[in-house]
Amino acid sequence: MSADQPDDVPTFVDLGLRAELVTELSNLGYEEPTPIQAESIPQLIEGRDLLGQAATGTGKTAAFALPILERLDKNRSEGEPMALVLVPTRELAMQVSEAIHRYGRGLGARVLPIFGGQPIGRQLQALRRGIDVVVATPGRAIDHINRGTLPLSSIEIVVLDEADEMLDMGFSEDIESILQETPPTRQTVLFSATLPSRINAIAKRHLTNPIRIEIARASVAAGDAPKVRQSAYLIPRSHKPAALGRILDVESPTATIVFCRTRLEVDELTETMNGRGYRAEALHGGMNQEQRDRVMNRLRGGTADLLVATDVAARGLDIDQLTHVVNYDVPSAPESYVHRIGRVGRAGREGVAITLAEPRQHRMLKNIERLTKQRISIEKVPTVADLRTRRMELTRATLEESILEGGLDQFRVVVETLADEYDVMEVALAAVKLAHESSGAAADEEEIPDVQPRPEGNDKKKWDRDKGSSDKGGSYDKADRGPKKARGPSEGMTRIYVAAGRSSGIRPGDLVGAIAGETDLSGRDIGAIEIADRFSLVEVPESGVDQVIDAMKRTTLKGKKVTFRRERYET
Repeated sequence: MSADQPDDVPTFVDLGLRAELVTELSNLGYEEPTPIQAESIPQLIEGRDLLGQAATGTGKTAAFALPILERLDKNRSEGEPMALVLVPTRELAMQVSEAIHRYGRGLGARVLPIFGGQPIGRQLQALRRGIDVVVATPGRAIDHINRGTLPLSSIEIVVLDEADEMLDMGFSEDIESILQETPPTRQTVLFSATLPSRINAIAKRHLTNPIRIEIARASVAAGDAPKVRQSAYLIPRSHKPAALGRILDVESPTATIVFCRTRLEVDELTETMNGRGYRAEALHGGMNQEQRDRVMNRLRGGTADLLVATDVAARGLDIDQLTHVVNYDVPSAPESYVHRIGRVGRAGREGVAITLAEPRQHRMLKNIERLTKQRISIEKVPTVADLRTRRMELTRATLEESILEGGLDQFRVVVETLADEYDVMEVALAAVKLAHESSGAAADEEEIPDVQPRPEGNDKKKWDRDKGSSDKGGSYDKADRGPKKARGPSEGMTRIYVAAGRSSGIRPGDLVGAIAGETDLSGRDIGAIEIADRFSLVEVPESGVDQVIDAMKRTTLKGKKVTFRRERYET
């Protein structure tokens, strides 16, 4: 079924929710259910299995959380969990757990997030005391199941949230194993932003006569279709921060989100952009809810104009004044690109989507164009002359606005006094100079090199020989058949040596799933992966290397203990 906003919007009471939940929702400021909630909640309360397609920010967490809490026995004091929610990342596990706890406060709901990177002893104690709802990453759930510490015999409902992302991260086998351990009488709910064939296959195997709900993007009136100007810039990695600053200087956005891959990149870029005179704020999974709220209040209140964020941290954000979205790297999944640019160009306003691509990523832009059926124009980075011209235009506009506002009489005496000694034109030029210099950071003088897309086919080897050796940034193609020892890892990343490769059946998804499931890194934090016959190399942020190595000592890969250590570089 397709859910569009009905003319008569139901209330939460109309959906059949118990009084305690309705009261708590009212206290939290919820006025009416979103379309996904209005369609899903009554069906889930009736016990139906459900396959739902809904994008980020549609309210799907409450769509499955409220029916779970509806069936919760208020007098439960101890016992095994009755609901299991599987999510792809640590950040999402914390967000979903916090949401369920808030909604179920009036019922005394006991909710436990379990994920890698957290002391397992604390999780074991909570499970022994009794838990109602477990929110888990698949890798850590499997760990508890193997230990016998996560009993599933009393599970009444299983939710797969962000199912497509879990599959992309290599959790397919874990999900299958977990579902097989739950009672066949359970209710199963699957939510996904996209519904590829793999998702439909899981639904066919594990859902019983499911109701299907698809929430389309909100439609707009004729003439008000979303307008997004899409462009990309080909830039060597070492020049990206300067290029971003220059592009934004020329664009002059009202408010911008810049998407980065890792927390480290978010923090470093935020500091860089603040140094260029922007009011930049960072947002990533290492921040608590109070810090997140403070950042969002600054952005919505106009005291910040640039948000630098990871994908997971930015989920569900809705910023009315947003005019620009920037992909600091080309998203590995074209669907991620679609979700990101959907945040601008609403209600007939023009939005701008900008992507900073390295030369070797040109092919990824073509994949996005095929999916979106829209052209992404390749632009040249503004030159120093372009930047100076733009800044001069802004100075002129600022002065013109001041003239139109009036209230200048108090300064007349200064001008008249100076005019007795100097030409009035010279006085005006000096005033313009002061206004121009006070408007922001001085223009950088270094030109950013103009690069060409990496060619395909017969010209590729020659390009690698002539051009590629000077481009040290970027990531490798994950399909590369062997390690390129002459190259080091990407900037800010360190390579980990894994003592297992193709001969052991290792695939990139296995490594991503294992690391993301056992640490606080997300799949998008992990960089290039190279798999040889007997070993593999994985790029991870330098700040997360020790955590990954320690975490992988306590778990298995493909059912076997495997050595993870820092790569020993050859000189």
